[in-house]
Amino acid sequence: MPDTHPCIDHTKKWLSDVIIGHGFCPFAKREYDLGRIHYAVIEVSDTQSQLEQIIAHCSALDNDAERETSLLIFPTALSDFEEYLDLLEIANALLSDQGYEGIYQLASFHPDYCFDGVSPDDPSHYTNRSPYPMLHILREASVEAVLKTHPNPEIIPERNIQLTQELGLKIMQDALAACYK
Repeated sequence: MPDTHPCIDHTKKWLSDVIIGHGFCPFAKREYDLGRIHYAVIEVSDTQSQLEQIIAHCSALDNDAERETSLLIFPTALSDFEEYLDLLEIANALLSDQGYEGIYQLASFHPDYCFDGVSPDDPSHYTNRSPYPMLHILREASVEAVLKTHPNPEIIPERNIQLTQELGLKIMQDALAACYK
């Protein structure tokens, strides 16, 4: 898919305005500004094909040192959050089976993301809510390197939860909805 796909535009706006704009990931801005994030729209609906796409994108990262990370966007599948979590679990096992453990890791984003044991209307879910179901393939070596440069990286999740709760549910809902405009 070309970089002009509407899903990619929505995702870029989400990254810029929500993730970077609110500082949810203090490491995203650099890669976003450098254009080192690859966006892929995955429109297959069966699990086997989705898994093949995930591994194909890991392979693409293997072969392109300039590509720091990939965001796999699933606009036509995985709308059910539980189904999405099932794919995530299988994909993590597949990465291990394919020899990618310690090389790549998956971060997860979904429009209905809910942290286990947290009230469904808690604004904190918006740290992982995205315009579409997505899997973010990260290079583990890069994650480890950047964490060494950040003071107290372990407090990032706590800070994000506190920020979303201070902003409130309405502001977080509106910020995500604005990504489609």
